[in-house]
Amino acid sequence: MAAAKRIRKDNNRAGKICISMILIVFVIVMSVQIVKIYQKDQELIETQAEREAQLEEETARQQELEEYEAYTQTNEYIEDVAKSKLGLAYDNEIIFKEED
Repeated sequence: MAAAKRIRKDNNRAGKICISMILIVFVIVMSVQIVKIYQKDQELIETQAEREAQLEEETARQQELEEYEAYTQTNEYIEDVAKSKLGLAYDNEIIFKEED
């Protein structure tokens, strides 16, 4: 009878050790997964910050292009192009050129 209690006690201890090992392995695996997810989250946060910076740059560029488009439809732009590219001037304008 003492031997039977000893076998049960050993089986009970072995079961507790086995369950403890399983729990330890489970905790380690979960810890590794949590660290991986945290790193991935940090990478995504950095990517989002980069994308937001790009969006701001492109928004500013779009604003500049819209302003330039509005400028190209003014008389001032037409006069500038006529003077610089076509060499035209008003009848009452005097143009001075530098000598080389």
